Amino acid sequence: MTKHLLINLAFLLTKPTGTTTYALNLLPHLQQLQPTLLVAQNLADYNCYLVPPNQTAVQGAKGHLRRLIWTQLQLPKIYHQLKSHLLFCPIPEAPLYSNCRDVVMFHDLIPLRFPKRFSPITPYYRYYVPQVLKQAQHIICNSQATARDITEFYQIPDSKITPIPLAYNRTHFRYLNLPTRNYFLYIGRHEPYKNLHRLIAAFAGLKNQSEYELWLAGPIDSRYTPSLQMQVKELGITNQVKFLNYVSYSELPTIINQAIALVFPSLWEGFGFPVLEAMACGTPVITSNLSSLPEVAGDAAILINPYNTAEITDAMQMMVNDLELRSQLSIQCIARANQFSWENTGKTTVEVLLRFL
Repeated sequence: MTKHLLINLAFLLTKPTGTTTYALNLLPHLQQLQPTLLVAQNLADYNCYLVPPNQTAVQGAKGHLRRLIWTQLQLPKIYHQLKSHLLFCPIPEAPLYSNCRDVVMFHDLIPLRFPKRFSPITPYYRYYVPQVLKQAQHIICNSQATARDITEFYQIPDSKITPIPLAYNRTHFRYLNLPTRNYFLYIGRHEPYKNLHRLIAAFAGLKNQSEYELWLAGPIDSRYTPSLQMQVKELGITNQVKFLNYVSYSELPTIINQAIALVFPSLWEGFGFPVLEAMACGTPVITSNLSSLPEVAGDAAILINPYNTAEITDAMQMMVNDLELRSQLSIQCIARANQFSWENTGKTTVEVLLRFL
């Protein structure tokens, strides 16, 4: 008898974030298991079961709360109605105390490493997520660093965790042989743990800094962007620092390819898609020597202490001064990126799921 796999995609967004990118790229490799997808809109070529569309981050905290209530009250009914044998959740959400067998994907513990006062996400990670992980048949995560965090923060044994590296779209992110322009690039949100205030200060410390620009690609955030814009103004570099807001997926390869380097000095990442995507484009990378980022970059990037502004400046100065180093890193980072593929991610994920189906 074929065992039935149910995949919960109630969280999917139209503007891809890390979790949506992960789920959509993984799906084709799970198709061999003939799953049923819980989705708000039908996905072509898949067996879909439609769920309410108002349960995502687009609806803010209310959307998340609606999804959690639906997960607890309605998802178990669907699981048993469809005679499912296993539920796969690409985020750490699953019904508690419901006799649903599940495997979950865990991405990072940033909300506990960098807690925000009065944020509902903190109790979510402190009380709900550990219960989900403890009851799961197994936990998949995206890096050895995240696996260590799960063990350290939640006291879950290593034997219950399988780190599976993520990947990138090879047809989209690739070397385009475009002329390099005079800007450094950052891609991501503006939250404090992304360390943009040190990146801006580091850029301001460059020699001949007026000859270069710093492009910050990522959605403007009313909570954090104004203080960064004020810092830029106080440093007198308003003409050099460009806040690009959200950059469309189709535009990313071009702006990555033409950058002097991607500078990604985040204080913590579960994986770090921008680093891998920049390396795939042959764009040199400066990134942190913490968390999962060395696992992604290997020896094909300049690793810096993200708490040391002068070290970030020195790395950027090296990129400006040493064209031979830039050329060498470009070759190394393409070779490094080639070691990551969604085929490998999918194959290893299927192997885990089959163990519990």
